[in-house]
Amino acid sequence: MKKVSLKLRASCRNKTRNNSGFTLLELLVVVLLIGVLAAIAAPSWLAFTNRQRLNKANDIILGALQEAQREAKRTKLNYSVSFATNSNIPQVAVYTGSTPSNWRNLGGDLQIQSSQILLGTNLTSQNTAGTSVTYNSTTPATITFDQMGTLPNANFGNPPGLKIVVAIPQSGSTTQPSAVKRCVIVRTLLGAMVTAKDNQCN
Repeated sequence: MKKVSLKLRASCRNKTRNNSGFTLLELLVVVLLIGVLAAIAAPSWLAFTNRQRLNKANDIILGALQEAQREAKRTKLNYSVSFATNSNIPQVAVYTGSTPSNWRNLGGDLQIQSSQILLGTNLTSQNTAGTSVTYNSTTPATITFDQMGTLPNANFGNPPGLKIVVAIPQSGSTTQPSAVKRCVIVRTLLGAMVTAKDNQCN
């Protein structure tokens, strides 16, 4: 009886070993499911990273404006912030005097590549707002704070505000902005700043 029981157990183990593993059909189904899930998740992930990139770039712009205002008050000198695009890479400079020499890539720490974001402003001249936002200008647009950190003789336009905008380019274009935007708006002579997004940045 014991021998029969042992033979039966050995036979069951051999059948289990022969049935272990995956069939080709099972592997194909798993690969197909992974592909479908990746196709569903990829656009959401891309949109998320684009929004994060814009938020960080907008934080850098706000920080540059606040730094210039703070330094103007501290040193009792006029301080300027200039924005321009060089080789499709947005740049910013915070400086005193008339000509910036310390340009830095906007989002250099964020590893933002050429044409991943667009930089635009509604500035037509120093502290003067135009009616629309212009993107990828190679001519620097400048906001200058006086020694009290204010914007004397500024023209804020209508609707009021000196706007600096970052936007995701439209698909297939390196110069046209999509609807996904972030901006800093300087609204008062005292240099009050607010951040906004999307259609508020038009």
